[in-house]
Amino acid sequence: MANTLLSIQVIPKTPGNEDSIPYVDRAIEVIQQSGVKHEVHPLETTMEGELSELLDIVKDMHKALVEAGSPSVISQIKIAHNPQGISMDKLTEKYRP
Repeated sequence: MANTLLSIQVIPKTPGNEDSIPYVDRAIEVIQQSGVKHEVHPLETTMEGELSELLDIVKDMHKALVEAGSPSVISQIKIAHNPQGISMDKLTEKYRP
């Protein structure tokens, strides 16, 4: 079982004040390509996995955004870590139909 949930909202600066959505889409692609369990929400994406692996994905996201032309990136991150195990499903099961 995973030991960490990490929610991230990326806020990329865009050249010439372009729309940021294509940059956010690129960041989500990095998560998808990583293969970790994740859920995309309107204001953030939550990933489930091992802490070091998820932090590496955050680094990869920032790198991808800079390579896509973003001059700088701010990320807001929330981390829930439990060495005994934690899951999105367990924390939200009572709210699901």
